[in-house]
Amino acid sequence: MPEYKTKEQKKKFYKSGDWQTIRQEVLERDNYECQECKRQGRVYTDNHDPDKHKRLDVDHIKEIYTHPELALDIDNLEVLCVKCHNRKHDRFRFRKKQNKWDDEQW
Repeated sequence: MPEYKTKEQKKKFYKSGDWQTIRQEVLERDNYECQECKRQGRVYTDNHDPDKHKRLDVDHIKEIYTHPELALDIDNLEVLCVKCHNRKHDRFRFRKKQNKWDDEQW
């Protein structure tokens, strides 16, 4: 069984034809809608929004590095918008910068 623990292993998997095929099937199955937004009563679809940060990802519900046998299992995949996907994995692209000095008023 393949492993997906290193960056190279994951990169190879996500560029594979098998992944591209199943990814497209999941997008179509989920009607190109973020499933987490849908659960929250919102609807987010990818209408080719010019904002590159608002796009859809196909996410593994159980991660491939812990469950490699489910990497191509369609029941382990769902569509998420980038915002929900980043929230799920506790990733944030933009964090508020801290000032390096005190902006004391004179």
